Amino acid sequence: MKMKPIAKVYTALLMLFLFAPIAILIVFSFNSAKSLSVFSGFSLHWYQELLRDSETLDAVRNTLVLAVSASVISTLMGTAAAVGIYRLRSRYLRAALDTVTNIPMINPDIITGISLMLMFVFVGRFFGAATSLNFGTMLISHITFCLPYVILQVLPKLQQMDHALPEAAMDLGCTPLKAFFKVEVPEIMPGIVTGLIMAFTLSLDDFVISYFTSGNGFQTLPIRIYNMTKKTVTPKMYALATLIFFVILAMLLITNLMDANTATDVQDAKRRRNTGTQ
Repeated sequence: MKMKPIAKVYTALLMLFLFAPIAILIVFSFNSAKSLSVFSGFSLHWYQELLRDSETLDAVRNTLVLAVSASVISTLMGTAAAVGIYRLRSRYLRAALDTVTNIPMINPDIITGISLMLMFVFVGRFFGAATSLNFGTMLISHITFCLPYVILQVLPKLQQMDHALPEAAMDLGCTPLKAFFKVEVPEIMPGIVTGLIMAFTLSLDDFVISYFTSGNGFQTLPIRIYNMTKKTVTPKMYALATLIFFVILAMLLITNLMDANTATDVQDAKRRRNTGTQ
């Protein structure tokens, strides 16, 4: 079915609106001058300046450590929580837990950030801690808002799974724990991976909650960029954003290629099975 001319124009305008800012950012990251509006010539000067900026590199490292830690922990906890919710027999209790799971997603980030900050300060003062906010408080905060997204990615995969598979594995001699890891985990692995990627992305991108729950000794990249906007944002931030964009683009391409290869292998297996049956 061919697209109508108006649909092509609409699609082109949409793509232009989405990707023009990124294209401008990439172009000006190679600008030899400091101007943000006039391109003076091609240069890698701002990439060199980025490598010399120790504070920004430390913020990138902190952001990656926080995102990896929060995504891994929230994925493990979210998978376990999804399995627990799935196995509940009470329909009302399951509905209540679904509602509780959705609250952190619907709640505005600023409310979540302020409430977590107040809780951490109260607990810190109650136990007489010298500093109430640090890396640990940010990690707990990121796990808190990443957890519901993992649950909502894993739970549908559990509901789509054939209920007879774990029972068949236990009939063949597997213990319930071994049946879970040998049968159920491979079936829900796409949801686990999707939840992990989503948690990593959300943690990497978060600013509001991180701003309220961060201590003086720990600074993430969004907070670092926000502090720079009080003075001026130099094109070395464009260079950093360009590097992040191409890294994510490469990861996306690799993931799509892996999915395409998996789909091809499944189709080949079905074709061979149908040929053998005939």
